[in-house]
Amino acid sequence: MSIIIVGVGNADFAAMEFLDGDNRVLRSYTGEEAMRDIVQFVPFREFRSAPKETLAKAVLAELPQQVVQYFKHQNLPPLSSEPA
Repeated sequence: MSIIIVGVGNADFAAMEFLDGDNRVLRSYTGEEAMRDIVQFVPFREFRSAPKETLAKAVLAELPQQVVQYFKHQNLPPLSSEPA
């Protein structure tokens, strides 16, 4: 599972930024480390004047790495692909 959060409005999104574990390893209330970063938070206000493609790129930026981390954690190697 990957969670993508887009903050809309001028609210304080500190809690959402906390969930986005880019700068630290998240821990449960018992101190257990999160296995991987599954949250991507993007505040919409930072992209208000930007082209919509810029917002899409920021929102989806971590998704490929999250998928790779999941497959590695599950010990699932990539399938070999044959040219189409």
